[in-house]
Amino acid sequence: MKLTSYSALATLTSAVVAAPLMGKRAAVNDADILNFALTLEHLENVFYKGGVSAMPEQMFLDAGFTSEYYNNLKFIVHDEEQHVELLTSALTTAGAMPVAACEYDFPYTDPHSFVTLASVLEGVGVSAYLGASPLVSSPAYLGVAASILVTESLHTSLQRYSLGEVAPANPYGTALGINAVYTLAATFIKSCPSSNVALPVSAFPKLTATQGIPASPGITFTFSVAAAMQSDFFVTFVSGLATTSVPGTMNGGMIEATIPQTAMGQTYAFITNANVTGSIMDSMVLFGPAIIEVTPPSPTFDLTIQ
Repeated sequence: MKLTSYSALATLTSAVVAAPLMGKRAAVNDADILNFALTLEHLENVFYKGGVSAMPEQMFLDAGFTSEYYNNLKFIVHDEEQHVELLTSALTTAGAMPVAACEYDFPYTDPHSFVTLASVLEGVGVSAYLGASPLVSSPAYLGVAASILVTESLHTSLQRYSLGEVAPANPYGTALGINAVYTLAATFIKSCPSSNVALPVSAFPKLTATQGIPASPGITFTFSVAAAMQSDFFVTFVSGLATTSVPGTMNGGMIEATIPQTAMGQTYAFITNANVTGSIMDSMVLFGPAIIEVTPPSPTFDLTIQ
């Protein structure tokens, strides 16, 4: 199947709002992490159920997807519901108040844009679980999160493959901090119940990817922001285990940067105030993240390595 339109992805990477989901407070504990995970699972649960409710199987078949894909899609709907129920039960058992689902606005209009957005959401979900795992102190909770992460990764591979993308585009998963994940999730949240507990997260200023994707390493990619830029800045790409900063330049009001060779698959771009080595810290982030899809190079391997 040929690659689909990335209008849904463009919406995700350009429309970050201060949604009434969470208010920032001090320390992060295990209940916060579980509730943050539940927030994301609620979003996916409502997203998938809305998709299969609005678009029957025949619409997916007419759009070029297969019956096998649609059957797998129903399993994903089941999985996301199970994740919501498990996290809700775990929080209740621990004496914490689970957050309820919010009201959402998802910008898909047909099966292609739905699957494109599903692929991106699943990728963000994987990045969220990877990024939050070092913050979990309970081995039992960490085991639950790891189990969900495996399933979300399977979902990601299915959606990517169905779009004609390389499913294992990067040898490694990409971790994101909770503020970066919240920045992306807030795009779709219209309102949340006032009874939901406030979690210690906040959104970064938005960064918009302003040219077509997928992209490829070595090309000049453009971004825009809705605020004044400082004179010296970097565009920092986070992909797999690699965090790579390249000098950014301004050209006609647009930010330009060369995509590094380390970027493969779903990649997150930030504007940072420093050349990042190692992990990207929240204090370094000026804008972002924006999501771009980077076509990986042809695979290489050495048959003599046993």
